[in-house]
Amino acid sequence: MRRYFGRKLSIYLLTFFVAATIDWLIPRFMPGNPVQTLLSRSALPPEAVPAMTAYYNNLFGLDQPFIQQYVNFWAALLHGDLGRSVYLSGAPVAKVIMDAVPYTLALLVPAILLSWWAGNKFGALAARRALLDNAVLPIGYILTATPYMWLAIVVAWVFGIVLGIFPISGGYSYALEPSLTWTFIGSLLAHWVMPFASLFLVMFGGWAIGMRNMIIYELDADYSRYLKALGAPSGLIRRYAFRNAMLPQITGLALQLGVIVAGALVTEIVFSYPGIGKLLLAAVQNEDYFLLQGIFLFVIGGVLVANFLVDIAYVLVDPRTRLGMRGESA
Repeated sequence: MRRYFGRKLSIYLLTFFVAATIDWLIPRFMPGNPVQTLLSRSALPPEAVPAMTAYYNNLFGLDQPFIQQYVNFWAALLHGDLGRSVYLSGAPVAKVIMDAVPYTLALLVPAILLSWWAGNKFGALAARRALLDNAVLPIGYILTATPYMWLAIVVAWVFGIVLGIFPISGGYSYALEPSLTWTFIGSLLAHWVMPFASLFLVMFGGWAIGMRNMIIYELDADYSRYLKALGAPSGLIRRYAFRNAMLPQITGLALQLGVIVAGALVTEIVFSYPGIGKLLLAAVQNEDYFLLQGIFLFVIGGVLVANFLVDIAYVLVDPRTRLGMRGESA
């Protein structure tokens, strides 16, 4: 088992190295220059621009050779330094990202876990009840085919503009200051509902369809027919079918994490939610290399860690994997 997880960990570390290198390269191939963008928005006299350009290039290390910048990137990263944001006047990128992380996690974690749980439960029920299947299947196909951004716009229009139930932008009321009061917490929840709902609905449809199809396949498998012929209770057969159907769903969760995170970033932009997505849009608009690569590093690291945890969960859930690992170590 140690050898298995050691090999997995080495694969993830290699993946992180390659992904981080690509993450460093992509912003630098973008047209434009962050320092020039910063100075173009200032009221500096023309004669001061060359001096300030040289100052900022030196401050952010952009006047160094390309290879040296790459070496500096890894040296700083190994010390936990993600650099400084250009458009936020030199604010540490790590601090800027950590200020936005709670909002993104507050959307992602409940949306992923609840949609996965609810989708699997409804899919399993739909596979056994024709009436529910006739409702779940078409709704599930519609939801899973719906782009995150489009559904977010529809939800904002219906519940925010037409019905006026929830606020359509921000993480909390602009009239409030962050504090541990019921008024502020209520405002947080009111602004959270629509971004969460748009993420939940799209993911729910996919999990429901996947589980429904897997349950039907498992109930028609040879072992189910054999148990039925032996007179085993139908509840026992369904439990075995559900356990076996869960394995592809766990694998699917690992494969979908990157798509889910991307959907969350887009959803945040639609609702101007103060998470990583809104920060990413600001970084792109201002050509902020360091903030852009810091955000992608956070996303890359989060997706890899989540995938590693899913791998561990798969080993715990599937006894065949554990038996194979024991045979390998023997």
